[in-house]
Amino acid sequence: MVIASAPTRNTFLQRLIGAVALRAATYEEVEADRQATWQAVAVVVLSSLAAGFGARGFGATTAADVAFFGGVALMAWVAWAFVVYEVGVRILPGANTRADVGELLRTTGFAAAPGLLRIAGVLPGMTIPSFAMAALWMLLAMIIAVRQALDYTSTRRAVAVCCLGWVLAIGFALLLGLLFGPRVS
Repeated sequence: MVIASAPTRNTFLQRLIGAVALRAATYEEVEADRQATWQAVAVVVLSSLAAGFGARGFGATTAADVAFFGGVALMAWVAWAFVVYEVGVRILPGANTRADVGELLRTTGFAAAPGLLRIAGVLPGMTIPSFAMAALWMLLAMIIAVRQALDYTSTRRAVAVCCLGWVLAIGFALLLGLLFGPRVS
């Protein structure tokens, strides 16, 4: 008689590392684990805070400036996740696409993990490189997250959905910054 062992669940830190390492299995795990929703929220909040503090390298010197940049990063992620859901589920679904909002939010939440690198923006000369690298890394993570959550058989479909959402989210963040942002040097 063979006794099947229960599947092991990774810790939050292991999931964070798996998300940053772009491991599809990590995204599958958080998609299936309804208890990972709060972990995904934590990743998005921490990533947004990293953006706020990293923006100090752009000249954001006051706590209000840091809060503003962190808030814009958070709202940009929300806009990106919303567009990805709408486009991925309603406009460009694959033959096997069956996802609920929770599944997509968990995977896209963990896809924000590379955004933690934006904290390096506080270091002289590292602001632009850390924000640019984090943005591209987050795009790659989002592509994997969306491919796994929406059960796409084609990475191209995930690329199309994520790039469209990414462009709209960046435009949204820039618009917020221009309209309401602090003056930075």
